[in-house]
Amino acid sequence: MTRLEKKLAALKSAGRKGFFVYITAGTPTIDESFHAMIEAEKAGADVIEIGIPFSDPLADGPVIQDSSVTALRNGITLEKILELSRKIRAQSEIPLIGMGYINNFMSYGYAGGSAPYDGFEKFIVDAKAAGIDGVIIPDVPHEESQQMREICKRHEVHLTEFITPETTPERMKSTCASASGFIYCVSNTGVTGVKKIDYSRINAKILEARKFTDVPMAVGFGIGSGETAVQAAQNSDAVIVGSAVVKLLHEWQFNDAMNLIREIRTALDKNFGG
Repeated sequence: MTRLEKKLAALKSAGRKGFFVYITAGTPTIDESFHAMIEAEKAGADVIEIGIPFSDPLADGPVIQDSSVTALRNGITLEKILELSRKIRAQSEIPLIGMGYINNFMSYGYAGGSAPYDGFEKFIVDAKAAGIDGVIIPDVPHEESQQMREICKRHEVHLTEFITPETTPERMKSTCASASGFIYCVSNTGVTGVKKIDYSRINAKILEARKFTDVPMAVGFGIGSGETAVQAAQNSDAVIVGSAVVKLLHEWQFNDAMNLIREIRTALDKNFGG
């Protein structure tokens, strides 16, 4: 089992909900983002999503877009993100998931004349060696991801699948059949960011998806407090919080960011065991 699988299985056995925290690599500085990832685990995070900055993100709202611009200005690169992962791995066994966009991965280590997926496979090999357990690539639809899934499976790195409130039963069956690690359950059709969301819709979809897979499911988008985390977690195995934490870190409010993580961890444990 991978670190991610072991962590989620242990949480399920204990009757607890998992808590993924997304932190943009490189903001407000590269060193501060490393510090935040280490401290987030101490504050209650079970999994760290390492946000990989990209100039033209598809799924990210204004908060993460702004943090990505700062990170790129700070000189963050995929190579430096792998260094960051290795530094975390020297201190912790917390599961690490990289969330980024396909252009970055395809161009990694690019040399003219390379086969289409050479850059992606090189990144996956290097990411595995650096201690990264999986990747999330929101701008690649399931129907176009077969070669990437094969590469990830070959190197024992999870490639995350998605479901949304609009996912049809036919597509859900196909998505769930190839899922590994966890399924990202997107709560709404917009971009990331704290907002008012009716989580009953994605919670209903999760019950449908359970007919096709036993892979754990994590709800993301919109969660910014202990209260909304509890709403999102009703039928899921975990919740994912990004923008609410990133906003505080980007504004140099480190202690407030860690306090928010503690608040959400406490709310989840109070309502679901722990």
